[in-house]
This record gives sequence, structure tokens and C-alpha cells, in this order.
Amino acid sequence: MRRLTWPIIILLLAGLGWRFPLFHMVPLATALQEKAAATFNPTQFAEAFWQNQLLPALGHAVKADVLLSAIQTDAAAARKKYSRTIGLGDSYDYFVAGQGRVLAVSEDEISLAVTGGANTEISLQIGLLFGNAVRDATGLINVNNYPNSQDFNAISEALNHLVETQVLPPLHQKVKVGMTVRFTGCAEVDDESSDLQPLKVVPVQAEIQ
Repeated sequence: MRRLTWPIIILLLAGLGWRFPLFHMVPLATALQEKAAATFNPTQFAEAFWQNQLLPALGHAVKADVLLSAIQTDAAAARKKYSRTIGLGDSYDYFVAGQGRVLAVSEDEISLAVTGGANTEISLQIGLLFGNAVRDATGLINVNNYPNSQDFNAISEALNHLVETQVLPPLHQKVKVGMTVRFTGCAEVDDESSDLQPLKVVPVQAEIQ
């Protein structure tokens, strides 16, 4: 009986292994293609988002003079009406558009007077960018779609790189005190005591007039 039992067990195990394999072999090229398809590419995402979603949404930005007046009147009410917030943190973002007269220019910022006064009301950020304003201010990118926080942070880096390479160079080369700059951009407010007066804006579109 023992001699008959062991062959039967082996046959049963072989049948189960064939029907439900513990692993399967795939060609190396196929495995690499599957891995590449599953890997998030922030550069490609940022370029597609920029062209297909961000630029078409520029017309939805709040007007700078309206926003600045609202902040001056009641910053908390302005935040509630015009800002967007990602996650549970204290920071929030504005998507804003307008034009202003250039009061000063440095390597890192362009100071603008928007409502006709002599004080800086908007500070266009033209140095190296590190924040999440471009990613978060429009509300077009849903954090819940990116459970991997590294992917979500990589989107910010890729979008900031697009601003640094496509939007900022012409400003560095051409802008001068006294000129008018028309802009649309994103402002991230981490500290209201320093980020609202002036409002620090990362330009995603800018035109010197």
C-alpha cells in the first residue's frame, strides 16, 4: 500500500503545481516593459498637466486686485473664499492673475505694485523654486490619486523645473524697473505674517509690457 500511496501523492502534488503554479516565467524584455509601465514618470506627467490642464485653466485665477483687497479687509474671509488647501496642514494656496508695475528686481524676485500705489504688493518668485504652489494652487491635482507620497512630491519638483526653464528665463533677461508685468501664478501661504504682504507668487505665465 505504501508503494502505491507515494506515487499517488506525487501525482496529486504535480497536478496541483501545474494547475496553481507558485511562480511563472516571463521573458526578460516583457518583465522590463511591465515594470516601466508601472513606474510613475513625474516629468511626463508634469508636461502633460502643464499643456492639457494648467494652461487652459489660467482664466479661472482670481484677479490680483480683488484678492489683495479681500486679504487687506479680512484675511480669514479671503482664505475661505479664494484659497485651496491640500491635506490637513496650516498652509494654503492662491491661484491669482493680474498685472503690476515693477518697483525692484533682484536675482530671486520681482517686486510689483498692483493697485497703483508705491508699495510692493506682489513678489514674483524668480529664483530656485522648492515649494508646492504650482502643484496645489489650481486644485486640479487630487492628492488622493497619489497614495505614494514620493510620486506626489515628485510632481512638485517637475512642475517647478518647468517654471524655472520655461517661464523665468525671459523675465530674468528683459524685466526692468518701471515696466509692467502681466502674470498668472500660484502663491503658497505658510506664514501669513511674511507670505501675504507682499503676496509671494510663482509665475506660470508672465508677459512684459
